[in-house]
Amino acid sequence: MRLSAAARLARPVLAAALLASVSLLAAPTAHAREAAPQPKPQTQARPLAAATVAVYPPIQGGSLWNRFGETPPSSHHRVFSNWGYLNDWSVDIYQNPGATVVSPFGSKTSAGSPVTVRVVTVTPGCATGNLADGGWRIGLEARDDSTGTVVGRADVMHVDQKPGSIAVGATVGPWTRLGQTSRFRYSSCYQVNGDTGAHIHLEVINRTKYSCYIARSAGAGLGDETVVGRVGTLNSGPQQAC
Repeated sequence: MRLSAAARLARPVLAAALLASVSLLAAPTAHAREAAPQPKPQTQARPLAAATVAVYPPIQGGSLWNRFGETPPSSHHRVFSNWGYLNDWSVDIYQNPGATVVSPFGSKTSAGSPVTVRVVTVTPGCATGNLADGGWRIGLEARDDSTGTVVGRADVMHVDQKPGSIAVGATVGPWTRLGQTSRFRYSSCYQVNGDTGAHIHLEVINRTKYSCYIARSAGAGLGDETVVGRVGTLNSGPQQAC
């Protein structure tokens, strides 16, 4: 469950997509800072998470899924890692500069238990280390409070105007401002030619097994409560739909 910005009360997990596709001006690509490690082995003997947690758009308000349709989550580049494994899947979610960036994790598990989200990574996202080339990478970890189980992590990339309070160890809620979307200078790390290409590069990973994304068409509109994926699922490999 993700709490609404207006009421901050429980609402249905799934909501209708809010935006229609708009005219396209530029088709971006993104490169990340961290070299890709080995993928997770297909066979794992680690214990499974007790419940799943929904993943939502990391942009408050309306946004667009894979706006230009070039690289869906089934093939989108994954460049960050957690716990020594390459992240499970990734996608670009679009909104023009100035939109508020938030945590993508829901506030409750599928079993109704509260979820705590804390910051585990804060670093420039591009290999140059220069924020002008692609902004911040903010890594978040979701924990099931009823069991103490860490369910998964998400890396939120291309964040601008990060508040000083967003630091490693900080706890964030579903509407805590992580920063905002921006158009960064054109570089090998951020190949965007116009404001409509501004986006957040989202990567997601399970603590055990593999997480999944919810398949949808390129340019599909997303709202605050549109579920775009889940952590804690038992998928057999990376880049799989739920």
